[in-house]
Amino acid sequence: MSHLAIYTGSFDPITLGHLDVLDRSRALFDKVILAIGINPNKPPLFSIEERKRHAETLVARLLRERPQGARVRVEAYQGLTIDFARKVGAAAIVRGIRNVTDLASECQLAITNRQVAGVETVFIVTGENFAYVSSSLIKQIAAFGGDLKRLDTLVPPEVIAALEEKQQDPRNPLGRMAIDGAAD
Repeated sequence: MSHLAIYTGSFDPITLGHLDVLDRSRALFDKVILAIGINPNKPPLFSIEERKRHAETLVARLLRERPQGARVRVEAYQGLTIDFARKVGAAAIVRGIRNVTDLASECQLAITNRQVAGVETVFIVTGENFAYVSSSLIKQIAAFGGDLKRLDTLVPPEVIAALEEKQQDPRNPLGRMAIDGAAD
């Protein structure tokens, strides 16, 4: 019997903390899908296509550098995570935990997913180097014109380049915020 897990999130943008959790999950399951979803409570910075492209590039590099462990594929989905989990036959949903606040909110979701869909959730505590990084924090730093090169221990270089591109684009909300923030 093969055990498939889905590691879900908006990954907007994907961080080294996300990749750390993904790599740790590869030791626990036979197959893992990095499942990029849409969070209706968070306006996206990157389109789902951009997020998928970033994730595919970074996952391919991870698999080259660390071939041991489960294979990983990247998929985007819409709708409820439990519906996606059922569709792909997932045995578990993987969620990264950084702190007690994450644990409290994730427990509520895990219990609901188990009751509604019969799908278990596996929590993986992120490495200590990534305990305070979040996609939201990265977006805030970029929005206010922060030096993105200083984030190189938290975010892959490809994502830093994509954030810099968004900062320079006055048509993009991030670029407008960076310009406005720099003007003050």
